Amino acid sequence: MPRRFSNNSSKDPSSNSPSFSSPSGKGSLAIKASSVKSNRLSQFFSVSPKSSKTEPQPVQATPQPAGANPNTASPPISSASLSLPTISLSTATADNLNMDEMSTTLFQPPSAEEARRLAKQHAQFGVIGHASHRYSSRHPGGVFPEPVMDEPPYYYLLTTYISYLILIAFGHVRDFFGKRFREENYRHLKPRNGYGALNSDFDNFYVRRLKLRINDCFERPVTGVPGRMITLIDRGTNDHNHHFHFTGTTTDTLNLSSYNYLGFAQSEGPCADMVEDTIRKYGITAPSTRAEVGTQDLHQEVEGLVATFVGKEDSMVFSMGFGTNASIFPALVSKGCLIISDELNHASIRFGSRLSGASIAMFKHNDMKDLEVKLREAISQGQPRTHRPWKKILVVVEGLYSMEGSMCNLPGLVALKHRYKFHLFVDEAHSIGAIGPKGRGVCDYFSIDTAEVDVLMGTLTKSFGANGGYIAGDKVMIDKLRATNAGVFYGESPAPAILVQISSALRIINGEIVPGQGEERLQRLAFNSRYLRLGLKRLGFIVYGHDDSPIIPILLFNPAKMPAFSHEMLRRKISVVVVGYPATPLVSSRARLCVSAAHTKEDLDRVLAACDEIGNVLQLKFSTGIAGGALPHVEGMTPPPEMEKEWHRKRAATIIPPRWRLDDVLQRGVQDVKSPLF
Repeated sequence: MPRRFSNNSSKDPSSNSPSFSSPSGKGSLAIKASSVKSNRLSQFFSVSPKSSKTEPQPVQATPQPAGANPNTASPPISSASLSLPTISLSTATADNLNMDEMSTTLFQPPSAEEARRLAKQHAQFGVIGHASHRYSSRHPGGVFPEPVMDEPPYYYLLTTYISYLILIAFGHVRDFFGKRFREENYRHLKPRNGYGALNSDFDNFYVRRLKLRINDCFERPVTGVPGRMITLIDRGTNDHNHHFHFTGTTTDTLNLSSYNYLGFAQSEGPCADMVEDTIRKYGITAPSTRAEVGTQDLHQEVEGLVATFVGKEDSMVFSMGFGTNASIFPALVSKGCLIISDELNHASIRFGSRLSGASIAMFKHNDMKDLEVKLREAISQGQPRTHRPWKKILVVVEGLYSMEGSMCNLPGLVALKHRYKFHLFVDEAHSIGAIGPKGRGVCDYFSIDTAEVDVLMGTLTKSFGANGGYIAGDKVMIDKLRATNAGVFYGESPAPAILVQISSALRIINGEIVPGQGEERLQRLAFNSRYLRLGLKRLGFIVYGHDDSPIIPILLFNPAKMPAFSHEMLRRKISVVVVGYPATPLVSSRARLCVSAAHTKEDLDRVLAACDEIGNVLQLKFSTGIAGGALPHVEGMTPPPEMEKEWHRKRAATIIPPRWRLDDVLQRGVQDVKSPLF
């Protein structure tokens, strides 16, 4: 039973404590019962720990400040109010007698429209989770290491060859019976009415008998912005991938298939606002070539920005990246010149080189010794038959190779250039904006002066959220190209909206617009690239390429694993690209993951979890460990990443294939990603 206050305290006129006594006995009992009930309720809802005694402590009267009116009644004090936590805010007005004043709102949940807008923004560009999820992409110095090409066990290669033999054999059997019993399906491959067949039977065999089986993995239609998330339009087939029909539904997936390196594929933000204003001023397009009336002030502005960004005197922009290479080589070299090209260069380089009429030689991928042999032979022997000296020798490489994820050995190329006096052409389609502390490509990554490279080419599609390409070099050379390049006379002029997207993206990277955002995008891309690559290595996958490359190929080898991997990732709402022959060697089928600055660490953890599960099911974890991802030591100690190479050298005879647990990969990834990866 609660203790009542004494009568002495109730008779004291200076006491502010209310009296619970009543002259009536019944009233006293009623008040007594109600106080017991209120105290029990207050104890039930109290957040303070319960006392071991059933009798509560007496409530002490609050002392009055000097000058206070003793007749003013204060609010009653209950044990419930004493047990609740007290929040002291400068904006609190609960004890103010004037309750008409407006109170300050500390938190208000977003409206439905605001929530949808935020969800849309985050679907295009994720919010960074922690300040440690950033890294500056740069070469640490020393000799640039060649990428380690891990190989699977021989029985994996053997079963891959057998799989292709089975597919080819069954394909020929089907063609043998199909041409005799279902001739209408092969009419397009046979001459008719005196006309020759447009499609070759031999060339079409791969398409109809191999690619058609996995055709649902390619050319998936999408809608909306291909940012951090991408929306696929669902489709189905009733005739084994010959034709597709839309199901009327869509699927939101995590986007690891777009070249959206810096995350500029956005429908909102400073770039989109400037593009919208430009369309209202300049219209949709400039319907002319650059040589006629297609050159606007925007073209000259963007060409100046590109030249300054890459560190060259001048540049020129084109409306298509493939067309840039296809038209530039005939304007640079001709008959009597020699092009020495890396064997893994892009098809646009091969196409443009053939159009030029120059002689073409190839050297092994990133092999400086083989390139030196080719250079010595070309200089000493000269042109075929006549042995005259070559008019010029042009060595062509890519800054970042899109199928291998490897970077060119620019320091080695520059050393050979000084020795053998050839011209150097670097295609930075995938490296510009994607690597280097300032995002300026391989020269920025290796801290090499751009004057060492004669011609810099790049595309404006991947890192800048636009399209087209550029050529940068000395002003004398660019002026000559403007007068001889077929793309200037016959190619369409880049659209104004595209030009403003390029210029605004360049200004953000340079810090002229939204200071700090460009640096964050560059560092987030570098962190994401290294984090995902290290995680896949430690899980046991064979991963090609250099550590700072945002292109991460996972080797699948067997042709049946391409559609299986693609379908399983799609089932987990992740979009990836699978690549096979003829884009890669026959036995080197792979899944190519393209990392973006728009991704968050949680997104990459989700990818690693999906790959870990799928890799166990499809038996894709056959890394030997020579490319990195060392297992913890037997005693439970793991060498630091910078010591893994020496650790492997000492234990070369007993290298244990890395098969880390997923929890360990996620736990150690952030701290290890900023150390040199082996």
